[in-house]
Amino acid sequence: MCGIVGYLGRKNARDIIVTGLERLEYRGYDSAGLTLFNEQLKSFKIYKNIGRVEKLITSTMKMQSHIGIGHTRWATHGLVSRANSHPHASESGRFVIVHNGVIENYIDLKDRFLQSHQFKSQTDTEVIAQLIEKFSQTHEVEQAILKTLEQLRGSYALLIIDTLNPNKLYTAKNKPPLLIGKDKDGITITSDMMALIDYATEYIDLEDKTFVVVTNDDIKLYDYGFERLGYQMHHFDMKKESSEKGIYPHYMLKEIHEQPGVLRKIIATYFDDEKVKINPVILDAMHASDKIYILAAGTSMYAGLASEHFLEVFTHKPVEVHIASEFAYADTLIQDNPFFILISQSGETADLRACLIKIREKGHQTLTVTNVATLTLAKEADFFLDIKAGPEIAVASTKAYVAQLAVLSILGYALSDQTFPIKLELSKVIQGIEIFLSNTENIKRLVSQKIYKQNAFYIGRGTDYATALEAALKLKEISYIHTEGFAAGELKHGTIALIEKGTPVCAIISNRHINLNTRSNLQEVISRGAIPIVITLKSLSDLNDDVILEDVHPMLAPILMVVPTQLIAYYTALNLGYDIDKPRNLAKSVTVE
Repeated sequence: MCGIVGYLGRKNARDIIVTGLERLEYRGYDSAGLTLFNEQLKSFKIYKNIGRVEKLITSTMKMQSHIGIGHTRWATHGLVSRANSHPHASESGRFVIVHNGVIENYIDLKDRFLQSHQFKSQTDTEVIAQLIEKFSQTHEVEQAILKTLEQLRGSYALLIIDTLNPNKLYTAKNKPPLLIGKDKDGITITSDMMALIDYATEYIDLEDKTFVVVTNDDIKLYDYGFERLGYQMHHFDMKKESSEKGIYPHYMLKEIHEQPGVLRKIIATYFDDEKVKINPVILDAMHASDKIYILAAGTSMYAGLASEHFLEVFTHKPVEVHIASEFAYADTLIQDNPFFILISQSGETADLRACLIKIREKGHQTLTVTNVATLTLAKEADFFLDIKAGPEIAVASTKAYVAQLAVLSILGYALSDQTFPIKLELSKVIQGIEIFLSNTENIKRLVSQKIYKQNAFYIGRGTDYATALEAALKLKEISYIHTEGFAAGELKHGTIALIEKGTPVCAIISNRHINLNTRSNLQEVISRGAIPIVITLKSLSDLNDDVILEDVHPMLAPILMVVPTQLIAYYTALNLGYDIDKPRNLAKSVTVE
């Protein structure tokens, strides 16, 4: 969840670190800080505050430095406070570090090694700094760091500065992502590729349990036995435009409007003319399996639920969807020859990685469906499918969800004996989204007139129930309105007690065979004072329906049906004046369990 940026080189480290941290704001954070070497005073100074990176911009305005490290923190250990913000220093101030991850045994380490030390924070991170300093009393710096790393249990991406040597940066990682970018002027180390834009022409994607020593023009990688490692530099070509809002006031709105383009990229990637183009080894492995398990969290889990029905229809195999954080520690009964699909928008979801480790230990085959081939879950699974969504900056996921559904539908089709023209049908979905997005005034009016209570509900049946769950998540994420998604047929079994006068209830209807059933359920809540909203397709619509979308193939309808709910969430939050792209308490990349 936290963001890390460090720099050593000939440019101003302050500018690169601050810009990088701003680009990582989408990940979510509650405080920010950095340390820089003051070229005039020849010493390091730490700057940190609760709140936004913009505070650092003001406090470091005139700083010139060739080296520094910065961090945006999302609290895990200790309250949100300046003392708990990063960077953290050792007791004497010699070592300064930033850290992403969780050290599980930090209390034990304090008891074993640091009982006489004074601590300024409640964090697990400060323990690391104190340990390095303790071991440096009897070891060279590199060995002190390695001895510290040997003691750590848990996850960490670390940047370390020895203030006695302002011409070196040290870094190490285990589990959270860490990249080293390089150009002719210097070296940038970060937890996210976005921070490398403009500052790298090539990069290294670090493997777990790698220790790195960086000087002005040199990068040395070691294992934890201090043996040199080779590495491969990758070409870096991400453009600045991909991280900018352009004409849109918010990234979320931009990303909603990018969805047709994302779907076109998916079609270009996974079709050769009319034929589906997916690695036949993946298809053979899935054909040979007796059951498909889908593991995911949050929005990706709802994409799994929405995909469950059509994957069963396409593959003629049972499909089960599990919440990653539950599956990772449950004794789930697994079929003899299962196939696992792991879905993640970030590719770094800690709960999902715990599942992957568990599955691999049992020897089962895995496929990750995510956004970047170099991310941990993509690299560690047996197979990988790229959703081609590109950078998603807003915390509330939109285009990644739609992309996941599209890729999974193509995968299912490739496994099936279906003969409908799926490429053409996906093109109809794209057209349906574009037609809807071409005029959103109706959604603005609908939100202003009907969504003003502190409770709201979405209902649906079948795949529309999965869409209702994702729709409810979007609305609660950014508007803070308590919203739930319900299976429409379950209302009478208890949840209808929540309906009161003025409660907005939105019915999602894309299935002909249960159209009337869902409408009957909607009448039940209307009779109890609810304000109804209907999102449906042209062929199923009634005169008073609120949002009527173009007809698409029923298997692909979930891709289209979710888009109006994204805008409902967006305009509701906009009307309430909230920070749409960075909602409170949330983070984009969940790298801790």
